[in-house]
Amino acid sequence: MNAPSRDQDFPAFFADVPTITVRDKLAQFLGATVHDGTMTYHYADAVRLAGHSCPTVAGTYLMVLNGLHALYGEELPVRGEIEVFMGDSRDSGATGVIATVVQLLTGAAAETGFHGIGGQFSRLDLLKFDQPVQGVFGLRRMDTGRAVQVSLDASVVPWTQEMREVMPKAVGGYASDEELAKFGELWQERVRTMLTQHATDPRMVQVSEWQPAP
Repeated sequence: MNAPSRDQDFPAFFADVPTITVRDKLAQFLGATVHDGTMTYHYADAVRLAGHSCPTVAGTYLMVLNGLHALYGEELPVRGEIEVFMGDSRDSGATGVIATVVQLLTGAAAETGFHGIGGQFSRLDLLKFDQPVQGVFGLRRMDTGRAVQVSLDASVVPWTQEMREVMPKAVGGYASDEELAKFGELWQERVRTMLTQHATDPRMVQVSEWQPAP
């Protein structure tokens, strides 16, 4: 008998979302992986961390995906050696959710981050807020200093008219069971379209070279 998939309770389209493979030297040092610190993240990992799947979580996942590709090309990104510069304050809007997903994928942490071992592997203060970035956040390689800034235009995949009709009922607490079920389906359909049809669409995720202040 085959073991059940760890993602069997998620929507089927999660399996179609591009993955993010990184190398984590701390994981390698501590023997947490068997292949030189290589780890592959799936969209489901971000959903588990955030506790939900929405355009913000999906968009953040894609911004990191595209930003890392711009920085590293065919190289494996090195988790824990990437600085993150958030444009907004930590308590602004969905910044907390965005920062949480970015930390998962890059290893960059704020003042609560890991202090390191013997002067190595520190993640402390690699995630900064209120930064002068023209976008949602910036990413900088600590080895080369190369940096990019990324932004998201989720309006490329707008809500359908059907969703516009059912959302007020669902949010207002007076939707029927059938309407609530439809709301969930329509919500995830937008997320699916973003993640599977526009994952590398430059109209939705914009990546540009950036030079942070010293």
